[in-house]
Parts: sequence; structure tokens; C-alpha cells
Amino acid sequence: MAQGAAPAVELSVGGRTVRISNPDRVYFPDHGWTKLDIAHYYAAVGDGIVRALRERPTMLHRFPKGLAGDKVHQKRIPRGAPDWVETVELHFPRYDLTADELCVTELAQVIWAVQMSTVEFHPWNSRRGAVEQPDEWRIDLDPMPDCDFASVRRVAAVVREVLDELGVVGFPKTSGGRGLHVYVRIRPDWGHQEVRRAALAFTKEVERRAPEDVTTAWWRKDRPRDAVFVDYNQNARDHTIASAYSLRGVPDATVSTPVTWDEIDDDLDPQDFTLATVPDRFARLGDLHAAIDDVHHGLEPLLEWADRDGL
Repeated sequence: MAQGAAPAVELSVGGRTVRISNPDRVYFPDHGWTKLDIAHYYAAVGDGIVRALRERPTMLHRFPKGLAGDKVHQKRIPRGAPDWVETVELHFPRYDLTADELCVTELAQVIWAVQMSTVEFHPWNSRRGAVEQPDEWRIDLDPMPDCDFASVRRVAAVVREVLDELGVVGFPKTSGGRGLHVYVRIRPDWGHQEVRRAALAFTKEVERRAPEDVTTAWWRKDRPRDAVFVDYNQNARDHTIASAYSLRGVPDATVSTPVTWDEIDDDLDPQDFTLATVPDRFARLGDLHAAIDDVHHGLEPLLEWADRDGL
């Protein structure tokens, strides 16, 4: 143990013991929040984070020295994993490489990842039993630098309108930044390219209905600085975004937090959801995405739109 370092702490998590070394290492200097604070946060939202990650290949965003140090994007599971930490082997054709990525099935694996300096969890939109067939369609409302949240809120209303017309249930959450995400469970009957194509068709329809607020321009230089980019490419293979209940590696430790559509319509401020506030919200409301796996939708209407639009 390094001189001056606090002794390790052992946490009991679902019948397993997870050792947290250097528990007092500060990860968020502006607030003094530590590695142990991160572990306690994820334990407090345990059902939610496990539901969001369950069986999904997950890239870890690790900060070995806290936010003051470098961020590591970790596809391969870190060395030293206990035998109860589950993985899936993925192939990356571009580099002709494979990697064993974490596949969470229980909360202890999340806390172990925290021990390995993980702050953010970025899962695939497919599960390890069928990694090439997504069961999740992701709608990412990404505001450009001069775009205010009122614009994001207006676009979210259009997204909800189109989803309602399709008979599709969307589950919104904050991004942990300035935007919003909406997740839809789909039948795992299509590959990544077709899911991305369906997402693009949906995005084009949202753009047609809100041309003053929405851009789908691929190149950043071509996007208006005050628009919302609806990022359909988040549905491409191996593209990942922070899961529900994932902390973000930013000074205020914001959280990508499930919210209701009514909250979005009201005066929602994504910056209100942090490591300090979300555990109480979770204890009070439970997981607002608890029903996300109840219905899996088809993409047939969207693929018909894609054919119609020549996408």
C-alpha cells in the first residue's frame, strides 16, 4: 500500500465480495468525490445499471488517475478479472483483431469495473447471444455548440410524435451532457446496417417535420451551430454511447438518467442529475426504464420509409 493511502475496502455485493483499493482516490476534484463514492453510487442504482448493461458487450471508459489524468477507452477486459466476471469475444474486421469485452450479468461485475477505475459504461446495442443482430434502436439528440436545450426539447416532442404514430414506445434519458437519448427495444431480426438504415429513415422524417431545429448533415462543418443533430450513426456496429445510469467523466459527475416525457416537456435541466442526486431519485422513483424489455418492436415501417426515400 502506498504511503498515506487509505486501506482497501471490501464491499459485499449480491453475495460476492469486491475489494476496492485506494478508496479515497479523488476522481472528481471539483467535489472531492472518490473511487469509493463511485462504487456506492453504482450500488445505489444497481437494478438500473444492470438492466441497461445486461448481456451487452461493454466498452469501459477508465480514469486510472481520476479526471485529472488520461481517459482509457478499454475494449478488452482489464487483466486480473475474477472468474465470475463474464465476457464475450468480439471481432473487429477493420483491424482483424478480437477482444473479450465485459458482459454484465450481475451488479458485482459493475463494482469490480469501478475497482478497475471505470467511470463510464458504453454498451453495444446488441447482446452477446446475437452480437450482429441489435435489439436496441438508439435515437441520439446531440445539440450543436450554439443550440439551447429548448431546441432539444422541441425535437424530442417531434420524436415522440413520430414514435406514437408508429405505435412504438420510446424510453428517454438524458445523455449526461447537453442532449437526450431515446431507446427503443426492437426484435433482433436485422443486422447493424439495416438497423442504421431504419434509424436514418426515422431521422429524415423528424428533420422534415422540424427543419428549423434538426440537421442530419454527416459532416460537422455542414451542420448549423444552433441545430440538433439527430445522430443515426449511433446504431452502426461497434458504436457505443453511455448507458442509462452511467456516470460521465466530467467535473460535475453528471449521469445519463432515465426521465419521463412529461419531465422533458416541463423545465428539465440535465445538469441536475449527478452522482449526488440520482441515488435519491432512484430510491424514490425506481428505474423508469424497468419496462423497456416488455415489448420488442419491428422495423418494417421504417425500412419501407427507407426504400421510399432511396436510403
